[in-house]
Order: sequence, then C-alpha cells, then structure tokens
Amino acid sequence: MNTRDYMDLESRCSARNYQPLPAVIASAQGVWVEDVDGKRYIDMLSAYSALNQGHRHPRILAAARAQLDRVTLTSRAFHNDQMGLFCKELAALCGKDNVLPMNTGAEGVETAIKAARRWAYDKKGVQENQAEIIVCDNNFHGRTITIISFSTDPFYRAGFGPLTPGFKSIPFGDARALEAAITPNTAAFLVEPIQGEAGVIVPYDGYLRDVREICSRRNVLFIADEIQTGLGRTGRRFACDHEGVVPDMYVLGKALGGGIVPISAIVANQDIMSVFNPGSHGSTFGGNPFACAVAREALRVIEEEGLAGRAQEMGKYFRDGLNGLLGNGVVTQVRGRGLLNAIEIGPSAGTARQFAEKLVEAGVLAKETHNTIIRFAPPLVISHDEIDWAMERIRSVFSPR
Repeated sequence: MNTRDYMDLESRCSARNYQPLPAVIASAQGVWVEDVDGKRYIDMLSAYSALNQGHRHPRILAAARAQLDRVTLTSRAFHNDQMGLFCKELAALCGKDNVLPMNTGAEGVETAIKAARRWAYDKKGVQENQAEIIVCDNNFHGRTITIISFSTDPFYRAGFGPLTPGFKSIPFGDARALEAAITPNTAAFLVEPIQGEAGVIVPYDGYLRDVREICSRRNVLFIADEIQTGLGRTGRRFACDHEGVVPDMYVLGKALGGGIVPISAIVANQDIMSVFNPGSHGSTFGGNPFACAVAREALRVIEEEGLAGRAQEMGKYFRDGLNGLLGNGVVTQVRGRGLLNAIEIGPSAGTARQFAEKLVEAGVLAKETHNTIIRFAPPLVISHDEIDWAMERIRSVFSPR
C-alpha cells in the first residue's frame, strides 16, 4: 500500500478527513517516523501532541520496561507504590495540594467538570442542579457526550443528542464577555490558554491575568485545560506561566504519558478536591502503576532536559522560518508560542487538506484544521538541523506555483 492509497483509505474511514498519514508506520525515533516502505517523515504532529519528549525516548522506555518487570495494570482495588509518588511529584510541579489521575484527556476534563459542579453546590452554595460552567467558542476539550455538548462546532454535536445542559459559551480572548456571563450560579470557567484545534489561537497579552482577576473576585473556579499546551509545549512549564498566573485547577494529559501510555490528571488544592468522597468518582485503571511510573519519568525528562526552554528557543527559530513565507501570496499569517505553531493559508491558494497532502509527499507530517490552517507541533527534542530540513520542504510546498 503506497502513501496515496493509504490516504484515500483514510479518507473513506475518517468522518472529517482530519489528517493524511503515510503508509503504515514501521518504526520511530526522536522526531522521525518511518513507514513500511522505508520512507522517513519528520513528525510535526508530535503524535497529536502526545510526544513532547520525542518518539521512544530511552529514559522513558527504560522506566516502562522496569515497571513491566514488577506490576502493571492493577485496578484501583489495589494500592501500588507508584501512584502516591506520581501524585506527590505532579502536585509539587504544579504547586498544588492534590492530584486525581485518570486515563485520557477527555476523562480529565469530565473529572474537572464533576469537581467544579460539586464544589459549586458544597462550597459556593449554588442550588442543586443549577450550576453553570462557562466555556469558549471554538473550544476543543474532547469527544465525550458532555464535552461535545458545549462545543460550538456543529460537526462534533450532530447526531449525538440529547446533549448535556449547564454550559454557556463566550468568545475566546474576551475578558469582558467572561465578566458579563458570570451569574450567582457560575461554578467555573474552563479554557484552553491557547486554542489548539481551533488553529493555535493565541489571546491578547494579559488575557489570562484578566481571567484570573475576574474569577478570583467573582468566586468562580479558573480551570486551565493544559492537555495540549502544558508540560513545556509553549516554552514554559505551563502556558499559564507566560502571564504568571496559576489557575485553580490544571487538566493535564497527552505528553504526561511520554508517548508510551495514556494517563491524565486534574491538579488542584484540597479545598476543591475534598468535594470527592469514596465512590463519588473513580476509574478502573486510573493511577495504575505502569502509567504512573512512565509519567514520573516523563516529567523528569521534561524538567531535567530543559525541554520547555528548548521549545522556547526552537519555536522562535521555527517561526522565524515560517515568517519568511509571508507575502508570497499563499501564507497570510503565522502564529504560535513555543513549539505550537500554525500558518493561515489564503482562501485562493487552496485548502489546508491539499497542502497537508503535499507536505506528506515531501516528508513532513502536519495537522490541517478548519480548511485554511496547518498546525506544526514537533517533539520538543527537535534540533536546528531538523527544523532546517523541514523548512526546506515546507518552503517548497508553500511556494507560489
């Protein structure tokens, strides 16, 4: 099966033709993947941002192998010697009291919603079943029924009703809209510090500080979905760190598992997490020792190898290259932070899908979104030489014909 055949097959299997992938992947290392025909591609998707540390990082693989020799996927019915250490280390990293581990990003968001609603009833005094959570237009937080219920993209909602009530959507990056939307029933504001799936939309400088001030003053929880933006991706430990703000709750996932295993978590202080009592929430595999051991090493790699700083440096270098495409009649905008970046394509130049397919043929895996945007999010271990290799091919694809 060649690359074009595979993309055609994927088009028939995908509901929205998200991203053409090369022929079946046979191996991967660092920022590179190789298909069964021996062709190499540079992964500028980070396997959908799950690989900040790169493919097959040796330290993370070693931690996984060591844990496999001990105990792996025990359920929550048993204590294990990894979950407590994982929770302690992640809490310290976030400057919070408590961690509640789950398995996927969507599970993390669902857990955050449950915590916020119960907090509103138990701590804020909202009348039962009246709690509201404010979200942003064009958000993407996952694909469960409750999460798609507050998506503003009809595609994610179509055919899945009845939908879950209790959410109010406002424009992203508009602090005045947040202030106006809050009522006595508002439990929380759930927001991506940078909107990823929407096309790497970066709000104005100071937006998160304004959000923090409003939420504190109005007694509303500030929940930061840092599943994609966290753990070094934007050039800081968390995207919120760019503005020096600390949310009431972090939701983390993706790179938390080092590309080895799914794991997610919410992280908050005791006054919020204490709303859960035994049996009110849980997950069969949440906090399993295998995932926790891998996540502990993944966090150490990010910190000890300075991957946030590397993302800052390499991201600027990469954006400088992308900015060189402006004014060529094809690329109209470049935006991003750290190693989460995007380019906007002029409406007359062609579709994002067409350009994504050309990038695959050139050996670059990137993510199309909203018909006019290509996202680039390579592993944080990428080098100057690898960026140069990718930019040579990106320039060839986006040069006017």
